[in-house]
Amino acid sequence: MKLKVSLIQDSPVFFDKDATITKMERLIHENKDSDLIVFPESFIPGYPRGFSFGAVIGSRTDEGRELYATYHKNSITQDGQEMQRLVSISKSTNTYLVFGFTEKVNDNGSLYCSMAYISPTDGLLGVHRKIKPTGTERLIWAEADGESLVTFDTKIGILGGLICWENYMPLARLSMYKKGVQIYIAPTADSRDEWSSTMKHIALEGRCFVLGCNQYFTKSMYPAEYQHLVKDEKEEMCSGGSMIVSPLGVVIAEPIFGKSDVISVEVDLNEVTKSKLDFDSNGHYTRDDIFNYSVNGQPGTRKEQNKNTK
Repeated sequence: MKLKVSLIQDSPVFFDKDATITKMERLIHENKDSDLIVFPESFIPGYPRGFSFGAVIGSRTDEGRELYATYHKNSITQDGQEMQRLVSISKSTNTYLVFGFTEKVNDNGSLYCSMAYISPTDGLLGVHRKIKPTGTERLIWAEADGESLVTFDTKIGILGGLICWENYMPLARLSMYKKGVQIYIAPTADSRDEWSSTMKHIALEGRCFVLGCNQYFTKSMYPAEYQHLVKDEKEEMCSGGSMIVSPLGVVIAEPIFGKSDVISVEVDLNEVTKSKLDFDSNGHYTRDDIFNYSVNGQPGTRKEQNKNTK
């Protein structure tokens, strides 16, 4: 099966969920010849790079609490009108969507760094929540459990993946390989050159296509009321680096830095099968007589119910 996949390396309308979804709608329509479109980590309502939320060890500020409340207000739920709007966009363009968003469970509960999987025929397939926020991300995002390590058997292949530095967790990666992931999606906020090595390693280890999607973001893109919070940051805060790697570790879409862009390539799922001739981390390269592996609460691969094809 051959598919066209597209990565959107762009910026949200920061801290404005409705304007960001309007921008996503435009970008999706501009690339609706794609079978799958991916957006970066926490694209709704934006990854708050450089923000401290007024917290240091031992104290928090009122300004930081107000900022968190604004961030919370512009986060979205799985069953809210914003998600339904994105489901409708997926259906109208006949395109699968995977995107990062900051998720709220209710109007006053904790937030999660999540990514949603949407099918044009079956709607919201499910959500992965980051199981380990990195560093001070733990101030604003809670940890998820094994139920969040999801994969989806769809009409365009088995989709799965992890968010940003979860991809450095070997057992979390293995949880995806054990479910036979074919298209491994890695939204991130990491624009270092070294990140490309991680994407190539996962492709080789998992024998899957790896789609690493990051945003391009500059300090000037923050609204005026937040400029004082990042005054010491460099102008180019996130330079991009989105890329696509084949199951043999060959980079088929080179990392792009320094601009907003759309990265589109055709992938052939038959390459996943061929790559497993000499290595299969979920098959002939396992040693179940030596190693035991289990994940508490991880669901099985979830299949789409609709029999229509794209």
